Amino acid sequence: MKPPTTIPEPLQKIMKQDGVVAIATLGPDGPHLVNTWNSYLKIAADGRLLIPAGYMFKTEANLAHNPKVLITLGSSKVEGLRGMGAGFLIKGTARFVTSGPDFEGMKAKFSWLRATLAVTIETATQTW
Repeated sequence: MKPPTTIPEPLQKIMKQDGVVAIATLGPDGPHLVNTWNSYLKIAADGRLLIPAGYMFKTEANLAHNPKVLITLGSSKVEGLRGMGAGFLIKGTARFVTSGPDFEGMKAKFSWLRATLAVTIETATQTW
């Protein structure tokens, strides 16, 4: 088993700020994007990224076809590579979880979710 990915400190800071997260998947019909909020993301003990999913039906269908995912997020309130403003590109694999501790933990925080999107991070690259 691969050791947990270390989540860079600037990324952890971004997750605490207001901002939009873009999640890209690729299915048989081509690419698809869906959004969520920075503050909705949670880091699991093993380094995976957990994201509450209320709808995301197309994302789920695409991941059944191809589990690769790209995620971008940023904040103007976090120190970046060249002053204020930081962003990240996360590459990984993802799956939808509808039972167990990852689901239950997120459901306790987000009563509206139908599933948890669990992302195994391969790389988290600071882009700005």
